[in-house]
Amino acid sequence: MKATLSYHQQKDIENVKHLRELIKELPHFCGDFFRGIEPRTSSRTRIAYAYDLKVFFDFLQKENPVIRKIDMKEIPLDFLNTLRVVDIEEYMEYLKYRFNDRNQEVTNKERGIMRKISSLKSFYNYYYRNERLQNNPAALIQLPKLHEKEIIRLDVDEVALLLDEVEKGESLTEKQKAYHEKTKVRDLALLTLLLGTGIRVSECVGLDLNDIDFKNGGIRIHRKGGKEVTVYFGSEVEDALLDYLEERNQMIPEDGSENALFLSMQKKRIAVRSVENLVKKYSRLVTPLKKITPHKLRSTYGTSLYKETGDIYLVADVLGHSDVNTTKKHYAALEDERRRSARNKVKLREE
Repeated sequence: MKATLSYHQQKDIENVKHLRELIKELPHFCGDFFRGIEPRTSSRTRIAYAYDLKVFFDFLQKENPVIRKIDMKEIPLDFLNTLRVVDIEEYMEYLKYRFNDRNQEVTNKERGIMRKISSLKSFYNYYYRNERLQNNPAALIQLPKLHEKEIIRLDVDEVALLLDEVEKGESLTEKQKAYHEKTKVRDLALLTLLLGTGIRVSECVGLDLNDIDFKNGGIRIHRKGGKEVTVYFGSEVEDALLDYLEERNQMIPEDGSENALFLSMQKKRIAVRSVENLVKKYSRLVTPLKKITPHKLRSTYGTSLYKETGDIYLVADVLGHSDVNTTKKHYAALEDERRRSARNKVKLREE
């Protein structure tokens, strides 16, 4: 009997197949790079590298007369030795505004440019470290300075209003209300879970029925990189999940989605895009000026947890940040607020 693969195993296989197709478009020597980084990276990260490298080689073919007439797959590795720092700087300029393969206009801001240059640095480093390239101009490039973005999150009253809207659907259009009657219990469980645990949307859609442990109040999730952890939830999340499970147990899922916790209207495992759309639908009724995404709900949870505990290491652990500095960067304003509040805590002399 064929063993049933988990959602995460299925996604990984899909990603690996997709990556193989992307690599076929790149110069032949790129296969070595992807094999070299495979033990240390997720399949999603490698797909991002493949897209970034395709943009780089497209740029080279458009701008360099030497390889313009060569098929991309036939570009030799030695050609990379001929590039200089100025060529990489021209590439950074090109990334700001370009046209893709379908002649669509593409712009990149600071973060998009930084990611693509970081990918190129890793690419060059691999061949330079393995002594297959003598020059490494990418290593000499300074990454663009990032301007810190304001972190958008829901305020406490906005969280309550959002959940009220999901429960009642009073501000929805008549057409939306028809769907709302069928999905409100699921939607409330899903959004309560995201707001009450801070899990990622990919972790949420990957949940199976047997990942919930009501006895200990925890859910088993698969973090980025495949690590399996338990995240704990409170009574509000428990109540919402139990209400939804009464409905879920009456449903007959489509083949392949039998174990999925959250199902779509088509009785298939709900997709990331569907969760993004329902977050957008409800949140813009409550706070139209804030662009709320599932990741913003994660930031909302992290903020609430930090305000309640003051423990940045706990927040980092619960959110699954591998580096606490990532967490500190996100919650720097809150840390400063706490430091200011400490200024009158210590008395030097009795009044």
